[in-house]
Order: sequence, then structure tokens, then C-alpha cells
Amino acid sequence: MGSCDVYENIGKMAATMRNVDEIRDRVILCEFDVKNVHTTDYPGNYPGYDDTWSLQKFKKNFRIDLVQMDETSLEFDMVGIDAAIANAFRRILLAEVPTMAVEKVFIYNNTSIIQDEILAHRLGLIPIKADPRLFEYRNAGDEEGTEIDTIQLQLKIKCTRNLRATKDSADPRELYLNHMVYSKDMKWVPIGNQADVFADIDIGPVHGDILLAQLRPGQELDIVMHCVKGIGQDHAKFSPVATASYRLLPEITLMETVEGEKAERLKRCFSPGVIEVENHGGKVVAKVVNSRLDTCSREVLRHEDLKNAVKLARVRDHFIFSVESTGILAPDVLVTEAIKVLMTKCRRFLSELDSTEME
Repeated sequence: MGSCDVYENIGKMAATMRNVDEIRDRVILCEFDVKNVHTTDYPGNYPGYDDTWSLQKFKKNFRIDLVQMDETSLEFDMVGIDAAIANAFRRILLAEVPTMAVEKVFIYNNTSIIQDEILAHRLGLIPIKADPRLFEYRNAGDEEGTEIDTIQLQLKIKCTRNLRATKDSADPRELYLNHMVYSKDMKWVPIGNQADVFADIDIGPVHGDILLAQLRPGQELDIVMHCVKGIGQDHAKFSPVATASYRLLPEITLMETVEGEKAERLKRCFSPGVIEVENHGGKVVAKVVNSRLDTCSREVLRHEDLKNAVKLARVRDHFIFSVESTGILAPDVLVTEAIKVLMTKCRRFLSELDSTEME
């Protein structure tokens, strides 16, 4: 075998290794399909690759990067995990982190045009500002509730005419008093020692400007509500997040130099900030600036002269999480609580395995 043959074989082996790495690590976006969508890096699947799981390897590869956070939203990167774990984490955020919500509605008087059932449903969906970690779950069959498992709210309001309104006025805001019932009208009524325990906490609706009903003179509402601890798995009103989602980190690679009008057209194919054009020696040249901003619309694949110039992919183990809280708990607290729930599930699973082995 000549030296040229040796170099050719080495080149083929290197190309094969690159192809395997791509199958293992990247999801490829093609014109009519998406390739490499399934996880394949399990032990023994690829000769020459050690895919046995180890804690040391996981610690080395796993990381969480905080990207952006404010009072209600959080964006962070979770790198080095499988999609199954990322999705389990997302589902826990949606359905298994507990909150407090209106469960029982006692309607003593409702002369508005809204039916009792509809009004009770609207009240149940109001996010309640109360830390669920300070309360216990109410026992099944317990109708009364106690200070450790129940928050009591009251809505008592009556619409009357405004005697100071001008004669020719047609504006309800001037003609009537209390004709718009908002969530801010739901008042906390402490039970037992709650007034002392929660003296520094303002318990009530997260947002005070949620419209509940409209009244006219003579109509009134007299309602008592009991809020209990629950999870979104039981009812969506207990879900602590407005949205909890993730996406894979986009990766855009230019396979050739794109210049002139094609560069400008390439830039327009992507979300703003992904592709920029630069002047190199009098020529306008396209450059990938920030792949993260791409929405993976694949618009570029509609252009015959551009689709072979770009390679669209997503990093398989790099998840961009977006968490938007309803305001009951801060988003970073929600993530922490979701991790605790996941850890509890893992401990329960290991305990079950141990008990099965003993049997």
C-alpha cells in the first residue's frame, strides 16, 4: 500500500468520525425533514466511543448559565443533559410545583348578570400572592380548613349611583360607584393566628387590575373564598408558570463565502442579529454573528442559490429554558423548587429499586 493510499484511508476515517460526531451531537435541519432527532449515544452503539455513564463525566459536562432574569421571567441555559431530563424538568415546572389558589367559593349574594358557576371559575383562576411553602396540603374531606392549610378571602361590594354626577353624563365611570369589580376588591380575612404569623406579608391577588364583573346600581356581590395548596397536575389554576419552555441552541455554519446581493438576501432570511454583513476590501460579505437569536424558520432553504451555502443545526444537549412566572413566586424560586421535586422523584425511584431487590 502506497503512502497516498494511507493518507486517503486516514482522510476517510477522519470524515467518518466527523459524521458520527455530527449524528451524536447535532440535530440537522434540512429542507423537507429534520435529521438526527433521536438520542443515539448509548453504550456500545458507536465503536471507539465510551458512552458509559459516569458521575465524573456528568459533572464535567453539565452546567447552568443564567442569561436573563427579572421579577417574572427567567432565561437560562442547561447544558450537558438528555432531552428526557430537560422535558421532565419542564413538566415539573408546569404541573408539580405547588401554589395557593381559590378552591372553595361560598356565594352568599350575587345579583350581577354573571352566573355563580362562571364567577366561581373566574375567581379560581386569579393568581394568589402567598408562599405555598408556608402552608400544608388540606386533608381530603376537610370542609372548614385551618390557619395552616387555608387562606380566606372576601369579596363584598355593592354598586350605587353617584349623586355628584352631572345630569348630561353618559359615562358609567361617572354615573356609578363600584360598577367595575376588580381583583383588588378581594380582601384577605386572617384565620386563627395568621394575622400575627403573616404580619409582614401582603396576602391577596398578584394583580389588582383583573376585571371580575360589572355591576349596575342595586347589584352586589357577597362572596367568601377558601384558598388551598395544590399542583397544576390537579388543576391548571395551581400552575405557577404562565409559560415554561425550552429550545435547542441553534448553530448556523456558512459553508462558503457569501458576497454582494446574496449576502444581503441571506441576512434577511434570518431573525435580526443572526447574520450581519461586513465590508472586506470593498466587498460586502455575510458573517454569522449570533446563532442564538435564530428561530430556525429555514427560510434560507427556499432560495436555490443560498441553501447549499448554509448549514442549519441545533446542539443536541444545549437547552435554552424560558420560564415566566404568574407572579406567585419569583422565577428563580420556581426553578429551585422544581429541582427539589425532581430530586424527590429520584430518591423515591431509588428507594423502590432497593425494596424490589430486597424482595
